[in-house]
Amino acid sequence: MTVIPQGLAARFAWLLALALVAANMVALALLALQSDRFDARAAGDRELARIVGLVPVLEGTPTEGWRDILRRADTRGIDLSADRQPVVEQTGRDPVSRGVSGRLSDLLGGREVRAMLLPGARGQRGVVVSVALVAGDGPAWLNIRAHRTGAADGPAPGLAVGLILMSSLLAVLAVGLWFLRGLTRPLRELEAAARAAGAGDRMARVPVAGAREVRAVAAAFNDMQTRIGAFEAERLRMVGAVGHDLRTPITSLRIRAEMLDDDTQRDAMVRTLDEMAVMADGLVSYARSGTEAEMPGSVDLRPLLARLAAERGAILLQGPEAQVRGRPVALGRAVGNLVDNALRYGGSARMSLDVAGHEAIIAVSDDGPGLPDDQMASVFDPFVRGEDSRNRDSGGAGLGLSIAKAIIQAHGGTIGLANGSPRGLVATIRLPLARGVMLADTEGRH
Repeated sequence: MTVIPQGLAARFAWLLALALVAANMVALALLALQSDRFDARAAGDRELARIVGLVPVLEGTPTEGWRDILRRADTRGIDLSADRQPVVEQTGRDPVSRGVSGRLSDLLGGREVRAMLLPGARGQRGVVVSVALVAGDGPAWLNIRAHRTGAADGPAPGLAVGLILMSSLLAVLAVGLWFLRGLTRPLRELEAAARAAGAGDRMARVPVAGAREVRAVAAAFNDMQTRIGAFEAERLRMVGAVGHDLRTPITSLRIRAEMLDDDTQRDAMVRTLDEMAVMADGLVSYARSGTEAEMPGSVDLRPLLARLAAERGAILLQGPEAQVRGRPVALGRAVGNLVDNALRYGGSARMSLDVAGHEAIIAVSDDGPGLPDDQMASVFDPFVRGEDSRNRDSGGAGLGLSIAKAIIQAHGGTIGLANGSPRGLVATIRLPLARGVMLADTEGRH
C-alpha cells in the first residue's frame, strides 16, 4: 500500500501540504535560532548593565573594599578583577571586540575601554575587557573575563535570516519540482506517443504509470492504438482481396474487348479496362506495401479533362493549358467522380480549367439544387450522401467524394464545395503546378 494518493487532484493537494509543512519546519528552525540569538544578546546587555553599574560603585568605595565587592559581583561565566595593569593592551580588530568596547565606552561617558575576542577550548570563545578606573592610589583597571559560545560570532542577523529563507525556498522548490516531474512525465510520454500515432506509427504505446487519471488515459490510448492497428490490418486485407478478385474479370473483359471489330469501341473499352486494371493493381499493391502501383509523372490537365468530358457527356469550357505532377489515372478518377456526381444529382456537368499563381484550378459545376451549408464538409466523409432533394434514388454508395478528396490530398491539393448562383453546386479542385512540386508517394492514405 502506497502513501502517495492515486488521484491527480489529491496528489497536487498532497504536494502543497508537504511544501507548507517543509516551509513551516524551516520557519520554526529560524525562530528557534533567532530566539537563541536574542536570548544571548539580552544576557549580554544585562552583563554590560552590571559592569556599567559596578564601575561607579568601585570608584566610590575605598580600595580595601573592592575585593569583597568584586567577589560578590562574580557570576558564572564572568570573572572580575581590579589590577594596576590592563589585561587588554589594544582593542581587537574584529566586530565583536569593537562593538563591546564602543558600547561600554558610550555607557560610561567616554571612558577608555579595551576589548579583545580570544579563542577558547572546545569551540568556546572568550571576551576580555579592560575598563579604566578613576581611583587615588589604588588599582587603575577593571579587568573582565566573559565566557561565551561561538554562536554569537556567526553571521549578522539579517544575513542569517536571508540564508535561512533562501534555504527554505530551495527546499520547497526541490520538493515541488520532484513531485511535478513525476506528475508530468506520463503526460510527456503520452504527447510523444500521440505525435507518433498521428504520423502513422501503430506500434507507439504509453507506459501505464502515474496518477489514476493519467493511467486511465494511457490505457485508453494503448487500447485505441491496438484497435486502430487491427482495423487497418483488416481493411488492407479486404482491399487486397477485392483488388485481387477484380483482376480475373478485368482480364477476361479485356480479351473480349480486343476481339471487337469496331476500332473506336475497342479502343475505348480497352482504355477503360486498363484503367480498371491499374486501380485493381493499386489496391493490391497498397494492401501489400502501402504504395500505389501507378507511378507519378507529368500530367497535362487539358487533354485529361477533354477525354473525361467526351466519355461522360460533360461540357469542357475554354481555358489555359496546365501541367501538374501526379498519377493520371488517379486524377482522372477523382475528377470523374465529381463529374458523375454532377450528372447524377444535377442533370448536367460543366468543367473549367484555370491557373492562378502556382495552382491549377479545376471546377465542376451542375444545375442541381445544391447543398445546405452545414453539409458541405460532411459529404466528403465515406458513405455520406447529400440531402434527399439531390435524387437519392439515382444510385451511388457515398464513396465518390471521399475517394476524390483522398486522391487530391495525396497530390498536395485541396477540394471544396460551394453553392452556385442562382442554383447548382460547384466543386473546386486546386492542384500545385508541376514546377517545384513534390508529390506524396501514396494516395488514399486518409
